[in-house]
Amino acid sequence: MRRSVITGTGSHLPEKVMTNDDLAKIVDTSDEWIRTRTGIRRRHVAAEGETTSDLATRAAERALSAAGRTPADIDTVLVATTTPDYTFPATACVVQDKLGVPAGAMAFDLQAVCSGFIYGLSVADSLIRAGQAERVLLIGAETLTRLLDWTDRSTCVLFGDGAGAVVLEAAEGTGAVSDRGVLHTVARAEGRHRELLFTDGGPSTTGTVGKLRMQGREVFRHAVNRIAEAMREVMDAAGVAAEDIDLFVPHQANVRILEATAKKLGIAPEKVMLTIEEQGNTSAASIPLALDAAVRRGRARQGDLLLLEAMGGGFTWGASLLRL
Repeated sequence: MRRSVITGTGSHLPEKVMTNDDLAKIVDTSDEWIRTRTGIRRRHVAAEGETTSDLATRAAERALSAAGRTPADIDTVLVATTTPDYTFPATACVVQDKLGVPAGAMAFDLQAVCSGFIYGLSVADSLIRAGQAERVLLIGAETLTRLLDWTDRSTCVLFGDGAGAVVLEAAEGTGAVSDRGVLHTVARAEGRHRELLFTDGGPSTTGTVGKLRMQGREVFRHAVNRIAEAMREVMDAAGVAAEDIDLFVPHQANVRILEATAKKLGIAPEKVMLTIEEQGNTSAASIPLALDAAVRRGRARQGDLLLLEAMGGGFTWGASLLRL
């Protein structure tokens, strides 16, 4: 059986940092209010002129280096993002050019908001299993602060910018849960709830980018249930239990959602990888950012069984079980 094995991870965060105290100077909020409701203390913000492709390229360079690969080895560039450089061309094409990935490689974007990396993992794995790709550079990258209404304290305190990347390579496995690589992924959607988390603009509606709008209480209610369902599905498909998971790497949306989801599945708190305190919610970038942090801190090692999950606007949601 062909498996899609992660051979390298990388990440990049903008230099500019915005603390909760900084936010309190521009909107009616406080450090205590933000921390107690979200777990966030600070987030990174892209500088003027710093684009999603800039962040994605730097994260990709680090992932390639970790994998011992060069851009010439890559045959597919896939960027999960809600904040592309342009309506078109795809940010993946811009990244391909900036990295020097050879002409003829496949390059495209995927838009599933905060679930983008899970969706991208499913697509990349499918391409590799089908023999249409050998080495995929999968990137989650966002400059989400460009979509924020800085007068809306219910949303502007939550999000940050950044990028994370992985190199996925084809490898032979036995078909057992002991194989390295992506073992099982589910990706789901329910569009009727789109008005609970959305932007109030778009090319074919207003001709503008729009600003992010959210009904936080309703999103929280849906998130815990949907995410738990997806996590159970991938674990059941692989025949593993919560105690078999070495590390839970969730989308960093809200610390209360993460704690509630882990508790619902019976995952021990010490097995939860958290980066939200220092990065906020970076949408499609949050899982690969957390994964790279886990690898670099020694919390995720080759052979470990990892559980990933995310939920975002759409609604979209999903989960993935993989062995590093």
